[in-house]
Amino acid sequence: MDAVHLFPPTGPVRATIQLTSSKSESNRALIINALTGFRGTLHNVSAARDTQTMIRLLQSEDPVADVLDAGTTMRFLTAYFAVTGQHKTLTGTPRMCERPIGILVDALRVLGADIAYLKNEGYPPLVTRGFAQTETNRVAVRGDVSSQYISALLMVGPLLPNGLELELTGEVGSRPYIEMTLKQMEAFGVKASADWTSNTISVPAAAYTPTEYAVESDWSGASYWYSIAALAQEGSELELLGLKELSLQGDSAIADIMRPLGVESTFFPGGVRLTKIPAQTSLAWDFTHCPDLAQTVAVCAAMKQIPLTLTGIESLKIKETDRVAALQNELKKIGAELAEVKPDEEYVVRTDESQSTADESVPRIATYDDHRMAMAFAPVSLRHEIIIEEPGVVAKSYPKFWEDLSLIKS
Repeated sequence: MDAVHLFPPTGPVRATIQLTSSKSESNRALIINALTGFRGTLHNVSAARDTQTMIRLLQSEDPVADVLDAGTTMRFLTAYFAVTGQHKTLTGTPRMCERPIGILVDALRVLGADIAYLKNEGYPPLVTRGFAQTETNRVAVRGDVSSQYISALLMVGPLLPNGLELELTGEVGSRPYIEMTLKQMEAFGVKASADWTSNTISVPAAAYTPTEYAVESDWSGASYWYSIAALAQEGSELELLGLKELSLQGDSAIADIMRPLGVESTFFPGGVRLTKIPAQTSLAWDFTHCPDLAQTVAVCAAMKQIPLTLTGIESLKIKETDRVAALQNELKKIGAELAEVKPDEEYVVRTDESQSTADESVPRIATYDDHRMAMAFAPVSLRHEIIIEEPGVVAKSYPKFWEDLSLIKS
């Protein structure tokens, strides 16, 4: 399907949605379970393409591991194949091969991994060629680029002869994802010690314990429904099943972010109920620890004409696409702009008076091979007719998104 054409509902909307399971939790659980020798039992594993790619490659004996466009899979498997001494070539889509991995590879080399780049230094494709014991178990990595590098190192840390002493330098971004990793490691019997004052994490040399582990539903996926609730008419109510108030996932911050945009969260056993409340007149949020929510919140604020100040979104530039540039391009089509206030530091979403959603033309949103662009802009349809190009990109993280969206009843 080249595009999906969405139309506003005729009144308040109501739906109960069984959310897809968390891709982030699933991918970590898969790596940790693999490090037990695949002896644990995992429940509610995500059907997202990234996770299914992870499963396929963990089970494959092929010397080439093609991760497609899955950045998490590339980073986690690089560490996994290196530390387990496997000879593997890791590659992916052209965009995947433009996404940096040098910080992780440099750290793995310090710890004893033999890894070589096949084309451009610091970027896939690369080949893991075994692991040799070194005298050091201490390594420093930047904390402000990608928490996935840090999580990859932490998960393989217990397999190192002397464990791992990890120092995070500079600002630490996406810390909730690091804490998620540590909690999942603990669920499999390895307790690391994190000192957030000095930004150091100590991982003991230990064997993971095979465990029965259930993955929670996906708070990143829930964010689109929060946007739908914010943009729906008064009297709308949505129930999202499978979410916990005390979640491992950093993107559970969406409940706090969306309250000023007019959505109240009421938790009950098994999920959360979303209802409308009065919105504030402006919002400022630091997305350092939840960057995957930025697109959704930006589009929602634009549609509600609520000025939004965003900080902590620098990492969006090295995602599936340059998400900052993509937002700047597509927000114009719905009568808004993402303006850079301080270079690489602060941005603001505001109404662009030179454009209007009242135009006769229907906005046609490009998705840039990015699942989050498609789902972030889909809630616009609660207020305005819209066309989303290449809707199949949602398979990366939320394959049944369009099916779930069709459940809305007005």
